[in-house]
Amino acid sequence: MTGLTGFAHSRPAWYLLAATALGLEAAALFFQYGLHLNPCVMCVYQRVAVLGILLAGLLGSLAPRTGLRFIALLLWIVSAGWGLSLAIELYQIQTDPSPFTTCDFMPNFPQWMPLQDWFPQVFMPTGLCSDEVWSMFGFSMTQWMQFAFSIYLLAAAIFLLPVIRKTNFICSNDASLYNGSPR
Repeated sequence: MTGLTGFAHSRPAWYLLAATALGLEAAALFFQYGLHLNPCVMCVYQRVAVLGILLAGLLGSLAPRTGLRFIALLLWIVSAGWGLSLAIELYQIQTDPSPFTTCDFMPNFPQWMPLQDWFPQVFMPTGLCSDEVWSMFGFSMTQWMQFAFSIYLLAAAIFLLPVIRKTNFICSNDASLYNGSPR
């Protein structure tokens, strides 16, 4: 295995994914409880997306060289894509406030998974989506989350690349067996 392929199929790679997501969750709680910045419902949904990435990292670390990594990779891609979509939508709400474009006050989690009731300290929104309360280097928190979710998607594509190459290599070798040509 080459360096990238070897790393993509290793436990440390999945641990790194989980650790970065855990760091983002810890940062969100620090902003909420340390700096007293109230999260809006879109921020809470982004926390759920980051939690999905964290779970993907833990799931992938269980058996990084088996088919389980594909399920973890799918969870990673879906969570990062959803999170990016939420961050883009929230940025539009904050930069172009309109009385017709608002977000809910309460999260809309499924009845079978009321996260706001189970863990209100983490998943209960107490702020408004239109509030832009923090920035660093001229970028709002929402813009930083767009960057973070984009990096997660880029990293997922990099992880997926060796898998696709390996699959194409195997498929092309198998095809040569059927048409009678030598390997």
